[in-house]
Amino acid sequence: MSHTVAPAASPRITRPPGAVVIDIEEVTKLYKMGAEIIHALRGVSVEIRRNEYLAVMGPSGSGKSTLMNMLGCLDTPTAGRYLFNGKNVAHMADDELADIRNREIGFVFQTFNLLPRSTALANVELPLIYAGQPASLRRERAAQTLHNVGLGERMMHKPNELSGGQRQRVAIARALVNNPSIILADEPTGNLDSKTGVEIMALFEQLYEEGNTIIVVTHEEDIARHARRIVRLRDGLIESDGPAE
Repeated sequence: MSHTVAPAASPRITRPPGAVVIDIEEVTKLYKMGAEIIHALRGVSVEIRRNEYLAVMGPSGSGKSTLMNMLGCLDTPTAGRYLFNGKNVAHMADDELADIRNREIGFVFQTFNLLPRSTALANVELPLIYAGQPASLRRERAAQTLHNVGLGERMMHKPNELSGGQRQRVAIARALVNNPSIILADEPTGNLDSKTGVEIMALFEQLYEEGNTIIVVTHEEDIARHARRIVRLRDGLIESDGPAE
């Protein structure tokens, strides 16, 4: 009697971490809501190195979104130190923060945030326009990046002509096109069905294996387990920080 042997699972590649990209030390964040002061972060310290694949998790109100905004230079700490590639961004002016966001951080959002009347190619070109790249170089690099995420045949399609998974691939291509220091993904599968979500997480796995630094913010355990390290937040503090299962 013969038995069918299931193929062995592919080994999970863990790349050796490189130089420190993000160094957050004793960061606090306070918000005033009327007469009340909200302590969103209460002395958080975390170090993220190049070529890491990290998930940030936590329940509602844990400080997860505040930390994501801090990592993405969308917000600045009330107190504490934040070094991004060795530069102290804690007290940078808005235009300096905007420059770091455009050149150093690739954002991937749950809602895709694509321009509805522009083609996939034009959407991916946007960061290069802000960076002042010439038109011919922009188009060539955007086209190559779309090809790399499997959308070479769809680059002239507008978002409403693409599936949810294809739209997220456009968003990922846009995040990658400037060759950023980190890719910061906020609930990247939140608007996708489970099958498409698996495909998008497989793409993140591929990007990690190619040497990209990836930070995924999620409340879903199965999404977080794709990462190599999980930072868990609770009540504005880091509850745990260690290898993913």
